[in-house]
Amino acid sequence: MIERGDPIPSVPVKLVTGDGIADTTSDTALGQGLTVFFAVPGAFTPTCHVNHLPGFVSNEAKLRAAGVDRIVCAAANDHHVMKAWAEASGALGKIDFLADGNGDLAKAMGLNKDLSGSGMGTRFTRSAALIRNGVVEAVFVEDAPGVTATGAPAILMALEAQGR
Repeated sequence: MIERGDPIPSVPVKLVTGDGIADTTSDTALGQGLTVFFAVPGAFTPTCHVNHLPGFVSNEAKLRAAGVDRIVCAAANDHHVMKAWAEASGALGKIDFLADGNGDLAKAMGLNKDLSGSGMGTRFTRSAALIRNGVVEAVFVEDAPGVTATGAPAILMALEAQGR
């Protein structure tokens, strides 16, 4: 699993922003300034849609006030699904989305989870990270169902603890 001090791996992804969809790499998308990165098992899945993403949308201004340059959500979904989710949740233009359709970024970061038993294939484990200029400063992984260690309130507390 990726750890503090590790650089973000370079994996092809689709970036979904308020400006549209672009081909890029994970290190480019996450490599400038202070980035709050959070990863979810799947767009529109119940916990991700109701409990995880909305906290980042509602706390966007607080995160920016704490010095965050970019908020990025990743999931092992295609870019069409990620764009639809961004639009449906009111997050488009506030949060950027990385579509990791094959789970390659999840695997490269060691944050992958095999959900084949439920027909979902390789997905991200629910996680979050603080990344500064492409280098991981902190990683948070949920060890039980739900959103506690990786939600926006926990990330705000981590930023405060770091003096931001």
